[in-house]
Amino acid sequence: MPKKIDLTGRRFGRLVVLYECNERKNGKVVWHCRCDCENEVNVRSGSLTSGNTTSCGCYNRERVAEVHTTHGMSRQGEYHPVYWAWRTMLQRCENPNDKCYKDYGGRGITVCDEWHNSAIFINWALANGWKEGLQIDRIDNNGNYEPDNCRFVTPKENSRNRRNNRLITFDDKTQTMAEWAEEAGISYLVLCSRINKYHWPIERALTEPVRRRA
Repeated sequence: MPKKIDLTGRRFGRLVVLYECNERKNGKVVWHCRCDCENEVNVRSGSLTSGNTTSCGCYNRERVAEVHTTHGMSRQGEYHPVYWAWRTMLQRCENPNDKCYKDYGGRGITVCDEWHNSAIFINWALANGWKEGLQIDRIDNNGNYEPDNCRFVTPKENSRNRRNNRLITFDDKTQTMAEWAEEAGISYLVLCSRINKYHWPIERALTEPVRRRA
Protein backbone atom coordinates (compact mmCIF):
# COMPACT_ATOMS: atom_id res chain seq x y z
CA MET A 1 0.00 0.00 0.00
CA PRO A 2 1.49 3.41 -0.97
CA LYS A 3 2.45 5.69 1.91
CA LYS A 4 -0.05 8.46 2.56
CA ILE A 5 1.32 11.92 1.82
CA ASP A 6 0.65 14.62 4.42
CA LEU A 7 -0.73 17.66 2.61
CA THR A 8 -1.08 19.82 5.73
CA GLY A 9 0.09 23.39 5.05
CA ARG A 10 0.45 22.90 1.31
CA ARG A 11 -1.14 25.28 -1.17
CA PHE A 12 -3.15 24.17 -4.22
CA GLY A 13 -4.23 27.20 -6.24
CA ARG A 14 -6.34 29.31 -3.87
CA LEU A 15 -6.58 26.54 -1.26
CA VAL A 16 -4.34 25.97 1.75
CA VAL A 17 -4.68 22.59 3.49
CA LEU A 18 -5.43 22.93 7.22
CA TYR A 19 -5.88 19.34 8.39
CA GLU A 20 -7.03 15.84 7.47
CA CYS A 21 -10.73 15.13 7.99
CA ASN A 22 -12.06 12.06 9.76
CA GLU A 23 -14.47 11.40 6.90
CA ARG A 24 -13.62 9.42 3.78
CA LYS A 25 -15.21 9.85 0.36
CA ASN A 26 -15.30 6.65 -1.69
CA GLY A 27 -12.47 5.42 0.52
CA LYS A 28 -10.26 8.44 -0.31
CA VAL A 29 -8.62 10.81 2.19
CA VAL A 30 -10.37 14.18 2.56
CA TRP A 31 -8.64 17.41 3.63
CA HIS A 32 -10.12 20.53 5.22
CA CYS A 33 -8.88 23.59 3.34
CA ARG A 34 -9.16 27.37 3.57
CA CYS A 35 -9.63 29.35 0.38
CA ASP A 36 -8.11 32.77 -0.25
CA CYS A 37 -11.66 34.16 -0.16
CA GLU A 38 -11.85 32.93 3.50
CA ASN A 39 -14.34 30.12 2.83
CA GLU A 40 -13.44 26.65 4.09
CA VAL A 41 -14.14 23.43 2.20
CA ASN A 42 -13.41 19.68 2.34
CA VAL A 43 -11.60 18.27 -0.72
CA ARG A 44 -10.34 14.77 -1.65
CA SER A 45 -6.60 14.22 -1.98
CA GLY A 46 -6.82 13.27 -5.65
CA SER A 47 -8.75 16.42 -6.55
CA LEU A 48 -6.08 18.57 -4.89
CA THR A 49 -2.97 16.84 -6.23
CA SER A 50 -4.38 16.51 -9.76
CA GLY A 51 -5.22 20.21 -9.89
CA ASN A 52 -8.91 19.58 -10.51
CA THR A 53 -9.91 21.55 -7.39
CA THR A 54 -8.05 24.78 -6.74
CA SER A 55 -10.64 26.88 -4.88
CA CYS A 56 -13.78 26.60 -2.77
CA GLY A 57 -15.77 27.23 -5.93
CA CYS A 58 -15.24 30.98 -6.05
CA TYR A 59 -12.93 30.72 -9.05
CA ASN A 60 -15.55 28.83 -11.03
CA ARG A 61 -18.24 31.34 -10.08
CA GLU A 62 -15.99 34.14 -11.29
CA ARG A 63 -15.45 32.25 -14.53
CA VAL A 64 -19.13 31.64 -15.27
CA ALA A 65 -19.78 35.01 -16.91
CA GLU A 66 -16.53 34.81 -18.86
CA VAL A 67 -17.22 31.27 -20.04
CA HIS A 68 -20.74 32.08 -21.17
CA THR A 69 -19.52 35.17 -23.01
CA THR A 70 -16.36 33.73 -24.56
CA HIS A 71 -17.67 30.31 -25.53
CA GLY A 72 -21.31 31.12 -26.19
CA MET A 73 -22.69 28.53 -23.77
CA SER A 74 -26.16 29.99 -24.02
CA ARG A 75 -27.33 32.40 -26.65
CA GLN A 76 -30.95 32.97 -27.68
CA GLY A 77 -31.98 29.54 -26.43
CA GLU A 78 -29.05 27.72 -28.05
CA TYR A 79 -26.54 25.79 -25.95
CA HIS A 80 -22.91 24.88 -26.48
CA PRO A 81 -22.18 21.13 -26.99
CA VAL A 82 -20.37 20.98 -23.63
CA TYR A 83 -23.60 21.97 -21.90
CA TRP A 84 -25.45 19.13 -23.61
CA ALA A 85 -22.70 16.68 -22.60
CA TRP A 86 -23.27 17.77 -18.99
CA ARG A 87 -27.05 17.54 -19.22
CA THR A 88 -26.95 14.10 -20.89
CA MET A 89 -24.53 12.82 -18.24
CA LEU A 90 -26.88 13.85 -15.44
CA GLN A 91 -29.97 12.47 -17.17
CA ARG A 92 -28.62 8.97 -17.71
CA CYS A 93 -27.35 8.79 -14.13
CA GLU A 94 -30.29 10.37 -12.29
CA ASN A 95 -33.44 10.18 -14.40
CA PRO A 96 -35.09 6.72 -14.23
CA ASN A 97 -37.15 7.65 -17.31
CA ASP A 98 -34.07 8.14 -19.46
CA LYS A 99 -33.59 5.29 -21.95
CA CYS A 100 -29.95 4.85 -20.87
CA TYR A 101 -30.60 4.97 -17.11
CA LYS A 102 -30.45 1.18 -16.68
CA ASP A 103 -26.83 1.15 -17.89
CA TYR A 104 -25.76 4.09 -15.71
CA GLY A 105 -27.79 5.21 -12.69
CA GLY A 106 -29.56 1.86 -12.65
CA ARG A 107 -26.28 0.08 -11.90
CA GLY A 108 -24.98 2.64 -9.43
CA ILE A 109 -23.02 5.08 -11.63
CA THR A 110 -23.20 8.59 -10.15
CA VAL A 111 -22.06 12.13 -10.96
CA CYS A 112 -19.75 13.72 -8.37
CA ASP A 113 -21.17 16.57 -6.29
CA GLU A 114 -19.04 19.29 -7.88
CA TRP A 115 -20.21 18.39 -11.39
CA HIS A 116 -23.82 19.07 -10.51
CA ASN A 117 -22.82 22.67 -11.17
CA SER A 118 -22.78 23.08 -14.95
CA ALA A 119 -20.22 25.91 -14.85
CA ILE A 120 -17.73 23.78 -12.90
CA PHE A 121 -18.13 20.89 -15.35
CA ILE A 122 -17.83 23.17 -18.39
CA ASN A 123 -14.67 24.80 -17.05
CA TRP A 124 -13.17 21.37 -16.36
CA ALA A 125 -14.10 20.14 -19.86
CA LEU A 126 -12.57 23.14 -21.61
CA ALA A 127 -9.36 22.75 -19.57
CA ASN A 128 -9.09 18.99 -20.09
CA GLY A 129 -9.13 18.34 -23.79
CA TRP A 130 -12.73 18.85 -24.93
CA LYS A 131 -13.04 19.55 -28.66
CA GLU A 132 -15.97 19.52 -31.03
CA GLY A 133 -16.89 15.91 -31.84
CA LEU A 134 -15.34 14.33 -28.73
CA GLN A 135 -17.34 12.49 -26.07
CA ILE A 136 -16.85 12.14 -22.33
CA ASP A 137 -15.59 8.69 -21.35
CA ARG A 138 -15.08 7.01 -17.97
CA ILE A 139 -11.64 5.41 -17.73
CA ASP A 140 -12.97 2.80 -15.30
CA ASN A 141 -16.26 1.73 -16.88
CA ASN A 142 -17.58 0.74 -13.45
CA GLY A 143 -16.51 4.04 -11.89
CA ASN A 144 -18.39 7.31 -11.50
CA TYR A 145 -18.37 10.56 -13.42
CA GLU A 146 -15.68 12.55 -11.63
CA PRO A 147 -12.51 14.40 -12.68
CA ASP A 148 -10.12 11.57 -11.77
CA ASN A 149 -12.06 9.03 -13.85
CA CYS A 150 -13.02 10.96 -16.98
CA ARG A 151 -11.45 12.04 -20.26
CA PHE A 152 -12.57 13.05 -23.75
CA VAL A 153 -12.27 10.58 -26.64
CA THR A 154 -13.57 10.04 -30.16
CA PRO A 155 -16.87 8.16 -30.62
CA LYS A 156 -14.91 5.12 -31.88
CA GLU A 157 -12.67 5.07 -28.80
CA ASN A 158 -15.73 5.50 -26.59
CA SER A 159 -17.52 2.56 -28.18
CA ARG A 160 -14.49 0.34 -27.55
CA ASN A 161 -14.64 1.10 -23.83
CA ARG A 162 -18.23 -0.08 -23.37
CA ARG A 163 -18.69 -2.80 -20.77
CA ASN A 164 -20.87 -4.89 -23.12
CA ASN A 165 -18.25 -5.05 -25.86
CA ARG A 166 -17.59 -8.62 -26.94
CA LEU A 167 -13.94 -9.60 -27.28
CA ILE A 168 -13.05 -12.00 -30.08
CA THR A 169 -9.82 -13.97 -30.37
CA PHE A 170 -8.64 -15.09 -33.80
CA ASP A 171 -5.13 -16.05 -34.90
CA ASP A 172 -3.86 -15.39 -31.34
CA LYS A 173 -5.12 -11.82 -31.48
CA THR A 174 -7.90 -10.42 -29.27
CA GLN A 175 -9.95 -7.38 -30.22
CA THR A 176 -13.45 -6.00 -29.85
CA MET A 177 -16.00 -6.85 -32.51
CA ALA A 178 -15.84 -3.27 -33.78
CA GLU A 179 -12.06 -3.51 -34.21
CA TRP A 180 -12.33 -6.84 -36.05
CA ALA A 181 -14.99 -5.44 -38.38
CA GLU A 182 -12.77 -2.49 -39.19
CA GLU A 183 -9.74 -4.72 -39.82
CA ALA A 184 -11.73 -7.19 -41.94
CA GLY A 185 -13.25 -4.38 -44.00
CA ILE A 186 -16.85 -5.40 -43.30
CA SER A 187 -19.75 -3.69 -41.61
CA TYR A 188 -19.98 -4.00 -37.83
CA LEU A 189 -23.67 -4.90 -38.22
CA VAL A 190 -22.84 -7.62 -40.74
CA LEU A 191 -20.26 -9.12 -38.40
CA CYS A 192 -22.70 -9.00 -35.48
CA SER A 193 -25.34 -10.81 -37.55
CA ARG A 194 -22.91 -13.49 -38.70
CA ILE A 195 -21.75 -14.27 -35.17
CA ASN A 196 -24.80 -13.58 -32.98
CA LYS A 197 -27.72 -14.32 -35.30
CA TYR A 198 -26.40 -16.98 -37.67
CA HIS A 199 -23.73 -18.41 -35.33
CA TRP A 200 -21.00 -18.58 -37.96
CA PRO A 201 -17.57 -19.80 -36.81
CA ILE A 202 -15.26 -16.84 -36.09
CA GLU A 203 -12.90 -17.63 -38.98
CA ARG A 204 -15.73 -17.73 -41.53
CA ALA A 205 -17.38 -14.61 -40.10
CA LEU A 206 -14.14 -12.63 -40.44
CA THR A 207 -12.89 -13.92 -43.77
CA GLU A 208 -15.88 -14.62 -46.02
CA PRO A 209 -16.46 -11.75 -48.47
CA VAL A 210 -19.75 -9.91 -48.27
CA ARG A 211 -22.02 -10.81 -51.15
CA ARG A 212 -23.01 -7.86 -53.26
CA ARG A 213 -26.52 -7.66 -54.62
CA ALA A 214 -26.76 -7.57 -58.39
